[in-house]
This record gives sequence, structure tokens and C-alpha cells, in this order.
Amino acid sequence: MNLSTDHAVLSAMLAPAFFLTATASLLLSANNRLSRIIDRARSLLKELVDIDDEGERVLYEKRIALQRLRSLIILRAGQLLYAAISFFVGTSLAVAVDTFSGHRLGALPTWLAAFGVLAMFAASLLLARESTLAVTAINEEMDHRRGKRRQPIP
Repeated sequence: MNLSTDHAVLSAMLAPAFFLTATASLLLSANNRLSRIIDRARSLLKELVDIDDEGERVLYEKRIALQRLRSLIILRAGQLLYAAISFFVGTSLAVAVDTFSGHRLGALPTWLAAFGVLAMFAASLLLARESTLAVTAINEEMDHRRGKRRQPIP
């Protein structure tokens, strides 16, 4: 080992570390969103018990179904983010093994990094979809309340 090899190894391991940080931030955000979805679903379920009007009941059941869909999307995004973390850690380990053990792993570190980036990309698309559903849900609720009270838009 010499200084240039050590520098190259550290440089090769730095990119996965940045991706790990970004993925962990997305995962934290996804888990917080999941908590809010669960809280909203619980409140809708509590309100549903007291509803006698069939039309209102159907509306609440649709809202609960939307929260279920949102929670499943966040679950899949979280699973992809955990997979991305695993791939990025695997990339760093593969670089270290490739350099320090003398084993030639060939393109394995590159493939692991590519799978990590793809998993992160797919999770980001799911998170964007869930955000759209969240806005759809709140807009529907605001429109419904405004319609009930017949208040003009300011």
C-alpha cells in the first residue's frame, strides 16, 4: 500500500458514504410521513364509528382507503431505501476487500453502487407519488368542508 492507493480507496469509499447520508435522510422523512399517515388513519377510524349517514360513511371509507394506499407506498419506499443502504454499505466493503485483501472483485463495487442508486431512485419516485396523494387528500377534505359550510374562497 502506498499513499496514492490509500487515497484512491478513500475516494472510492466516499461516494457511497454520501449516498448513505442522503438515503438515511430520505428514510427518516419516510418514517415521519408514515407516522402521520397512521395517526390520520386512526383518527378517521374513530370518526367513522359515530357516522350514521351512509353518504358520509362512504366518504370516510374512501379517505381510509387512501390512507391505506399511502401507507403501502411509504412502506415500499422504506424497503427500497433500506435496500439502498445495504447496497451502499456493500459497495464500501467491496472496495475495501478489493483493495486490501488482494481479491479482485472486478465490477462488483460498481454493480452494488448502481443497484443502490436505482433503489434510491425508485424510492424517490414512490415518495413523490405519496406526496401527490397527501395533497389530493387534504384538498378533498378542504373542498368537502367548504361545500358543507358554503364558505367562499378568500
